[in-house]
Amino acid sequence: MNYRVPLPVPQVILDDVRGAQKMLSGVSRVTPMEGSRYLSSLVGAPVHLKCENLQRTGSFKLRGAYVRIAGLRPEQRAAGVVAASAGNHAQGVALASSLLGVHATVFMPVGAPLPKVAATREYGAEVRLHGHVVDETLAAAQEYAEETGAVFIHPFDHRDIIAGQGTVGLEILEQCPEVRTIVVGIGGGGLAAGIAVAVKALRPDVRIVGVQAAGAAAYPPSLAVGHPVSIDEPVTMADGIKVGRPGDVPFRIIAELVDEVRTVSEDALSSALLLCLERAKLVVEPAGCSPVAALLGEPERYGAGPVVAVLSGGNVDPLLLQRILRHGMAAAGRYLSLRLRVADRPGALAGLLAVLSVVDANVLDVSHVRTDPHLGLTEVEVELRLETKGPEHCREVARALHGAGYKVMD
Repeated sequence: MNYRVPLPVPQVILDDVRGAQKMLSGVSRVTPMEGSRYLSSLVGAPVHLKCENLQRTGSFKLRGAYVRIAGLRPEQRAAGVVAASAGNHAQGVALASSLLGVHATVFMPVGAPLPKVAATREYGAEVRLHGHVVDETLAAAQEYAEETGAVFIHPFDHRDIIAGQGTVGLEILEQCPEVRTIVVGIGGGGLAAGIAVAVKALRPDVRIVGVQAAGAAAYPPSLAVGHPVSIDEPVTMADGIKVGRPGDVPFRIIAELVDEVRTVSEDALSSALLLCLERAKLVVEPAGCSPVAALLGEPERYGAGPVVAVLSGGNVDPLLLQRILRHGMAAAGRYLSLRLRVADRPGALAGLLAVLSVVDANVLDVSHVRTDPHLGLTEVEVELRLETKGPEHCREVARALHGAGYKVMD
């Protein structure tokens, strides 16, 4: 579906993005672009990964934060800046402020991942933990700005932020001038809007596809009615795009310039993260994987290549990464959990494990249940968690167990 809404001219133009690119010279990295043979074969066209996960601070956020803070008047810089974030924006503001000699106060949720809190402090910001959700943290930061005069640095709803993020689009055109489709994740919309401004001004034929997590997809309903609307309690593992309402400034640009906004499931995000690790050897956070998830889900929609998927960030908490990897492997058919009943006698478990050994299924966990009233006097229920090689291997395991006389329970 192509969204076209009659709105005013976007507030950010190509010259703004070009000015931001000059400002960022020597500050942000020109991140590499890597080809993906697996995704290319799946899509049927060349697919390239724009690796903003390798940007300083681990995401694209430094670009916009630096441009925004560098544009402040001297008296505004003297008053300092304040931001609210659970991770990437916090680190971008912290480093940009440090580079520009501006004091930064960053509010983060009480439950923010410890590595992100530590990194924000190490980049030079004063971190204050407040609230348990980002909305509470945001309110505290805005209250602090009103009380102290510090300049509030919004994560996406400002023209300077969008211009800075748009430099990603200029780099894409320089690195892949033949690009036909760009796929980019959307939260509040700053990155997608900036890329759209830059790319559509120079290459209006390039198709731009935005991607949101299905549990935090505020853009489709907003585009349908022609103005930003809020969704209640967005839920997704992709905290980098977990935004309940589009920004006013990026919304106008996205409605005018972005060709399509699609959604992806949590399973798709997990599978995409796993693919980036295994095939591309890249650590990418769930939000950064959203374009890859879209390509995996419906590769036939992107055949007009070359395609560039923007990996927007790589800051993922190790504990969350561990859970996501398990989830991604399960979604990819790499884990198999099952229950069955065997005779409660010596050697019964060994016989079961021997069958699994023949089909090369790796046993991760085994547990016995003997107290269920539905069990016979001479029965024991065995719960198994296996590591497998994919869906076909799972079916092979099931056939082997059935052939050996075991009945797998639902």
